[in-house]
Amino acid sequence: MIKLSNISKSFGDVKALNNVSLDIEDSTVFGLIGTNGAGKSTLIRILAGIYKQDEGEAQIDGETIYERPEVKSKFFLIPDEAYFFKNATPASIGDYYKTIYKNFDKERYTELLGRFSLEPKRKITTFSKGMKKQVSVIAAICSNVKYIYCDETFDGLDPVMRQAVKSLFAEEMDVRGLTPIMASHNLRELEDICDNIGYLHKGGVLLSSSLNDLKLGICKIQIVPREGCDIESAFSGYKIYKHEKRGTLSTLTVKGNQKDVEDIASALSPVFYEILPLSLEEIFITEAESNGYSIDKLIL
Repeated sequence: MIKLSNISKSFGDVKALNNVSLDIEDSTVFGLIGTNGAGKSTLIRILAGIYKQDEGEAQIDGETIYERPEVKSKFFLIPDEAYFFKNATPASIGDYYKTIYKNFDKERYTELLGRFSLEPKRKITTFSKGMKKQVSVIAAICSNVKYIYCDETFDGLDPVMRQAVKSLFAEEMDVRGLTPIMASHNLRELEDICDNIGYLHKGGVLLSSSLNDLKLGICKIQIVPREGCDIESAFSGYKIYKHEKRGTLSTLTVKGNQKDVEDIASALSPVFYEILPLSLEEIFITEAESNGYSIDKLIL
C-alpha cells in the first residue's frame, strides 16, 4: 500500500503540492488527474524518491522512500519523456535493467519485444516517441515490481498499442497483483482502466474516490417541469453545479446519487425527465469549475 500524509513541496515561491494526503490500495489502478500545474508529475517524482517532500511523509508498504534503494526496488517509473543511454538498444537496456531489478525476466522481455515488433539491436534514438514508450512499458512489466508509476504513459501510442498496453497491465494485475499509478490528462483512457481516481487542483487534493462512487455521486438530469414548478427549490438540499434552461427544458448537474435525484424528479410529476450519464471528463470539468477553474476563460 502507498500512503501519502500531508505532503507539501515548493520550488522557490511556487507551491507545487500543498498538504496532499492519499491512500493507494494494492492491486488497483489509481489515476491521478488534474489541471495543468496541479502537481501530478511532482507527486509521481516524490513517490519515486526523485524529489524529497518539504513536509509530510510518503511511504510504500510502511517504509519511507527517499534515499532508500531497497524500497525503490519495489517500483518502476515510466516518465513522460523516456531517457535512454546514448547508443542504447532494447537489448542493452534489458541487460541494464537486469542489473537493477533482481527479478527482471529477460526471457519474457525478449518475447515481448518481438510481440511488439521492436528490433532488439536497433538504436533506440531511431525510434518514434511511441516506440520508446513501448520499450519502457515492456521493461517495467518485466522488472516484476509491485508498483509501476506511469506519467502520461499512453501519450504517443496509437490506439492498437494503447489496448495492448492496457491488456499487459490487466494481465499482470490478475496474475501477480500489480498496482499501476497513472498520471494523465487523457481522461478517456483513465476512465477505461482505473479503479480509483485522485483529483489534484492547485497542488491540493480536491477528491479521492473510486471511479464508480465518483460517477454515482454526480448526476445530470434533463427535465420539463409542470407549469409553476420551481426546479431549484425542489433540489434545495443538493449542490447544483450548473442549471441551464432552453425554453421549458432544464438541464441540471447535481451532486447526489442517481436514485435520490430520480426520486425527486419523479415526485414532481414532470412532463418529461431523463437522467444522463456523465463521462469522467464531464465530472472533471464540473469539479474544476466548482473550485474556480473556469473553462469559459480558456475558450475564445
